[in-house]
Amino acid sequence: MPRIVIPKTLLIRADANVAMGTGHVMRCLALAQAWQDSGGRSVFAMAETTPSLERRLLEEGMQIERLATSGGTLEDAKKTCTVAGREDGDWIVVDGYQFGSAYQSEIKSGGFKLLFIDDNVHAEQYHADLLLNQNLHARPSLYAKRDPSARLLLGPRYAMLRREFRSWRDWRREITAVARKVLVTMGGSDPDNLTVRVIEAIRKLANPDLQTTVLIGGSNPYLQSVEELIDDQKLQMRLIVDCANVSEWMTWADVVVAGAGTTFWEMCFLGLPGLLIALAPNQEGIADAAGRLRLARNLGKQIEVDASTIAENLAALLNAESERMQQSSSGRKMVDGRGAERVVAFLSGLKLRRTEESDCEIFWNWANDPAARSASFRSQSISWQEHVEWFRARLADPQAILYTATNKDGTRVGEVRYQIQDKRAALSISLGADFRGCGLGQKILSVATEMAFADSEINFIDAYVKPENEASLKLFAGAGFLRYPSGTIEGQEAIHFVLERSAVA
Repeated sequence: MPRIVIPKTLLIRADANVAMGTGHVMRCLALAQAWQDSGGRSVFAMAETTPSLERRLLEEGMQIERLATSGGTLEDAKKTCTVAGREDGDWIVVDGYQFGSAYQSEIKSGGFKLLFIDDNVHAEQYHADLLLNQNLHARPSLYAKRDPSARLLLGPRYAMLRREFRSWRDWRREITAVARKVLVTMGGSDPDNLTVRVIEAIRKLANPDLQTTVLIGGSNPYLQSVEELIDDQKLQMRLIVDCANVSEWMTWADVVVAGAGTTFWEMCFLGLPGLLIALAPNQEGIADAAGRLRLARNLGKQIEVDASTIAENLAALLNAESERMQQSSSGRKMVDGRGAERVVAFLSGLKLRRTEESDCEIFWNWANDPAARSASFRSQSISWQEHVEWFRARLADPQAILYTATNKDGTRVGEVRYQIQDKRAALSISLGADFRGCGLGQKILSVATEMAFADSEINFIDAYVKPENEASLKLFAGAGFLRYPSGTIEGQEAIHFVLERSAVA
């Protein structure tokens, strides 16, 4: 039976050290985990790393290849291509500010597909098949200087969260009248020792009811001094080094004081209100946008924030129930935790194109498949003449969007249709009989959803499913569609699913 085959190896090129932090590698870890879950294998090619981060990657089942080169050089790119070829890689993922236009071009010249993860448009030209920027400020206009074939994956829908967060998708936070549990996390390295400043701020509050948990990376150069300072406190304060269950502490906390890096997306997903501090220039845009959109309080650049400012804002937020409710609700709407799976769908070898006249017959065959007729609200078979008239009408209808899905070899495997009315689109999806039961539907739906939002001005996608259609119920629930009260179609009960465009797409 034909199957969509995930390429065996995903080669990830990212570095970490005390100065640059661990954020690039940690978000790539989320992608690597999602790739593993799809049946693939992940290899990290690294010129720099930290002992604690290396241990984490190995514990997660990742392979690490050390590169004896300066990061971002052409020699680096050549060695990365060598590793990818040896490991039977198809895609190379590159994440870091040291990787410029020439580096990307060298990767492409090696015959590999490139996913480039960006934040601040630091390269003069972008040579990538996929260009990902998960940030709030990401817009197509920022990437005018890119290869014409490059596909943009922009905005928080692509915020990649690690596997540990997935089990919390249906969890809902309770906002208390007064917050008492404070989480402090300044990322994996905190080279400027902002953690101590936050601890001093909490001490200034002198609130005996506060419970504080401080998360710190094992590579933090100030670890000993932080330990000694916490030991001297008479407050309820605990220190956790190299925390492996960040999600659990985020659900424990009422508020967080955090750097505006990878942690911000985790805060949004778990609806955790908090204070953000830009630890480096690349975080300033995130912190500014988060404050403007009321996703968190932005305290500004770390060099400008003193302990008194932190204490003042923390005390206010602890007592501001309505503000914490606003932050929590807005964050949950912004990040749904499925970003890594969406990216994997684009890496899978699956392609979607606009449907053509030549697809008419195979659409008819798929529509008349017994399983397809059983799932439809009109179960009778469809004549050829009826189908041709319907098919041509849909192709000519400006309010209809039809996609044909193909695998890596160009074989047509399924189709997705949208019928638009105002700002909403009714969705239908079907697969060829030989391509069911292998997780392909989820990937097609992920790609088709992103394309529909990009190709139109719709804000909502509606899907209607028969109650007995277990496969489709799981498909839409797993893709992040929300289940609404049932209605009727053709006199039959129809379970209604809705997907809303991200607040910042």
